[in-house]
Amino acid sequence: MQVTKLLWGIVIYAVMHLASTALVQYGIVEGYAPRLIGFLVLLCVTWAASRALSERHPLDVLPYSIGWAVIVVLLDAVFAVPYTGWILYQDWNVWVGYALVVVMPPLMKASRDRANA
Repeated sequence: MQVTKLLWGIVIYAVMHLASTALVQYGIVEGYAPRLIGFLVLLCVTWAASRALSERHPLDVLPYSIGWAVIVVLLDAVFAVPYTGWILYQDWNVWVGYALVVVMPPLMKASRDRANA
């Protein structure tokens, strides 16, 4: 495992933070629109991160995606908890986001392998 590839966790956090800040700035905070937009942004950034990995097998990507999720959790603790409090971790949407960071890159790698076969 290359440590430099774990830096994608910081990129994922930064892009998601930027997207959520933009949604709040423009008043897109209620309903399904912010969740859908957030999902699409997360899909794009994890796709880019998984493309940056040279690993061939989907399970080889899993340690990186777990590492990215851990980095995102830690960055939330450092940057978001001072403003929101620890209640942040009681929101199921947050945990779904962490789970998607873990699951999507191996699934993307598997689907890409199937498409190339």
